Amino acid sequence: MDALFLIKIGEIRLKDGNRAEFENRLKRDIKRRLSSFHSELTSREGRYYLKVDEENAAQAEFALSRTPGVNGWARAVKTPKTMDRIAGAALDAMAPLAARGISTFKVESRRSDKGFPLDSYGISREVGGAILERFPAMRVDVHNPHATVYVEVREKAYVYTDGTSGVRGLPVGSGGRGLLLLSGGIDSPVAGYMMLGRGLALESLYFHAYPYTSREAWEKVRDLAANLATYSGGMLLHTAHFTEVQLKIKKDALPEKTTLYLRACMMLAADMLAKRRGLNSIVSGESLGQVASQTAENMRFTGAYTDLAILRPLAGTDKEDTIRTARTIGTYDISILPYEDCCVLFSPKHPVLKAKFEEERAAFDALGFRDVVAEAVAGVETVELPFTFTPPRAAEVPR
Repeated sequence: MDALFLIKIGEIRLKDGNRAEFENRLKRDIKRRLSSFHSELTSREGRYYLKVDEENAAQAEFALSRTPGVNGWARAVKTPKTMDRIAGAALDAMAPLAARGISTFKVESRRSDKGFPLDSYGISREVGGAILERFPAMRVDVHNPHATVYVEVREKAYVYTDGTSGVRGLPVGSGGRGLLLLSGGIDSPVAGYMMLGRGLALESLYFHAYPYTSREAWEKVRDLAANLATYSGGMLLHTAHFTEVQLKIKKDALPEKTTLYLRACMMLAADMLAKRRGLNSIVSGESLGQVASQTAENMRFTGAYTDLAILRPLAGTDKEDTIRTARTIGTYDISILPYEDCCVLFSPKHPVLKAKFEEERAAFDALGFRDVVAEAVAGVETVELPFTFTPPRAAEVPR
């Protein structure tokens, strides 16, 4: 038995001359995620139709739930264009809902085939009447129904009930490729997720400072990247060993400037790696005013060490909203594991809050960090994290 999914797209439909490019990219992305089993994906009039074997239906739903560009989907029944068959499919779809106690419904119909004898209102009237006859305890509520039955009459008739919302946004890669500064905290995975939804394919960069940061801290970041890989369709995780950089900062910089200079070195390293990898932007989880390094003055200073676009999707986001998103995408429980990353090492008690741009540029450049940062970038280690149907959870992470 085949499982049929009707897939809805949203923002892509607003594209004009290059809409086909976006649609083709989304089709390729869906097929790539389902490459481990047979699937058929077709499109018609703003709808995608995905058919898989029933035994693979749960995996298909998981993939659709994490594919940017998909607004939503629903299990659908494809049936001949006769009212008896359409009504029968609607009754089958409503039966499990009635068993769950759903008491109100409405029917929404679309008739693309103008040769069909009934118009949209007529289809809805006939289907609604059949439902009321079969399930007399139900009633129609067109304003706030518990359930909606959808009927689309195209080359065939498609019947389905309320679907599941997707990531929405644009297909991965339609916005180019960027580098995510990925720490073990709550913010950066959410920032990565948000930019994936804007079509930016991502690689990630983590700064490791062994022995001051543990193997568990790296594993935590790996698991965050693996979770994001289920949204991006796969991800490369680059690890830069930053111990020598941090020791030089500790040795040469004033104590109150250590965090500021560390962030500048990270941006410099990200710039070097992104250009080496041919990426077009750097993604950061910074939120304005959240910590000392994230004031407007300090972000101006640290951002001066790249001429690539710096994307900060959380800049104006409340922390509670970020946490809510982290819980939704499955990164929160991993992020709060008690393994510190290098951002918290050697943190000063009284950090610089408002860097004086020209003064700090001159002081930072005079200390000669570029060579030690370049050495760290030259030694970057990379692991490939493929798309999987089982993203890691904190309780499952082996230690």
